[in-house]
Amino acid sequence: MTIRTRLGWWFAALLTAAMVVVVGMSYYELVAEVDTPEGANEPLWWRLGEIVLRSAIPLSLLGFGAWWLLRRSLLPITTLTEKAERINIHNLSERLPRSGSGDELDRLTEVFNAMMTRLDHSFRGIRDFTLSASHELKTPLAVLHGEIETAMNDPATTPAQREAYGSQLDEIQRLTKIVDGLTLLAKADAGKLNLVQAPLPLDELVRDSFADAQILAQSGQIAVTLDVCEAVVVRGDRHRLRQLLLNLTDNAIKYNRPQGRVAFALKRNGDTAEFTITNTGPGIPAALLPHLFERFRRGDSSHNQQVEGSGLGLSIAQWIVNAHGGEIQISSEPGALTTVSVRLPLQGD
Repeated sequence: MTIRTRLGWWFAALLTAAMVVVVGMSYYELVAEVDTPEGANEPLWWRLGEIVLRSAIPLSLLGFGAWWLLRRSLLPITTLTEKAERINIHNLSERLPRSGSGDELDRLTEVFNAMMTRLDHSFRGIRDFTLSASHELKTPLAVLHGEIETAMNDPATTPAQREAYGSQLDEIQRLTKIVDGLTLLAKADAGKLNLVQAPLPLDELVRDSFADAQILAQSGQIAVTLDVCEAVVVRGDRHRLRQLLLNLTDNAIKYNRPQGRVAFALKRNGDTAEFTITNTGPGIPAALLPHLFERFRRGDSSHNQQVEGSGLGLSIAQWIVNAHGGEIQISSEPGALTTVSVRLPLQGD
C-alpha cells in the first residue's frame, strides 16, 4: 500500500469518527434536548454555542491524530536522511535499511541502494585502474631513467646533449613522483595501506624537519625558525609522519618569496599535539582554500607556474593526518602569511 493511500484511509477514518461525534451532538442539542422542559427554554444561540464547544474536543483529537499520523509517516524519511548523510566515498558498500512495505519510501530506498552499488563499482574500477596504471608505469620510467643516465655519462655526449638529457631526467623524476603519489593514494583508497603505529616523540620529527628546512632554504635565502617545540608523544607511524612533515616543509619552502621566512611550532593543546608551519609566500586566494586537498589541485597558477609539483602532496598529507585520527587546516592571507595547522591526538597514559 502506498503512503498516499495509507494516509488517505487514516484521514478518512478520523474524519468519519469526528463527523459521527459532531452529528450526534448536534442531534442531541437541536432535536432530542428540545423535547425536555430545560431544553425548550434554551435559546437557539445557546444550543449552537454548546455544539461548537463540544465539537472542539473531537476536532482537537482529529488535529492531534493528523499530526501523529504525519509524524509517523515521515519518520522513515528522517531515518533514511540520517543514514544517507553518513555515507561517503569510504563506505559506499553500506546500504540503507528497507521497510519491506513496498510503499514509495521502500522503493526509493531500493533505487538509492542500487545507485550506491553502481557508484561503489565505479569507484572500485577507478581505484583498480589507477593502481594498475601507476604500477605499470614504474618499469618504463625506471628504464628511461637508466638509459638517459647512461647516455649522459657517455664520453661522446656533447655538453648540449648532456644538458638536454638533464632536462629529460628532471621530467622523468617528476613523473616518477606523480606515479608514486598516485600509487600511495590508490592503495589508501582501497584500504591496502597499514600504519605501523607506536608511541612516537613528535618533537624529534619536527626538529629533524627543521634541520632539513634549513638546508632546503639556503638557495632562496629563506630564514627558518623553530619558535616553540614542546615535548609531545603521539601514537603514529614514524615513516608516514616523517613524510607528512617533509611534504609540508617542501611546500613552505617552494611557495615562498626570496629572502622570506618559514616558522615551525609544536605545542600541546589540551589532549592534542598542534604543529604549525607558516611561510611568507604569495598566499592562497580564499576561493581556492576549500579545494587545496583535492588531487592535482594547486594554488594560484599565476604564482606557481615555475614551481615544480604534482598537486598530490596535500592530498597525501590529508590522508596521513586522517589515518592518525587528526585534522589538518590551511589559512592564508594573500601577500602575507600562509599557515598549515596539524592536530594529532596525544598518546594516552
